[in-house]
Amino acid sequence: MAALANQLLRSGTSIGANNAEATNAVSKTDYRAKSYIALKEARESLYWIELLHRNKYIDDKQYQSIYNDAEELVKLLVHRCKKIDGQLREDK
Repeated sequence: MAALANQLLRSGTSIGANNAEATNAVSKTDYRAKSYIALKEARESLYWIELLHRNKYIDDKQYQSIYNDAEELVKLLVHRCKKIDGQLREDK
């Protein structure tokens, strides 16, 4: 369990770190890159949450709560990434 929990901790905290870096990006391209990394880490977090549940380390109620929150974060990051992609296309 510790290995799965550590992986979730790493990917979960990486979302916040990359989001903070995106907020302080030096260019739209940098903002895009950091946002996509945050999205990748959010999707990875979903994977680890699912594994924790499948292996009975978290119960159904915990799983639904955590997974739903993480899934909402993925949706927000997807929206952000699509928006910045559109802006970068317009700038060309």
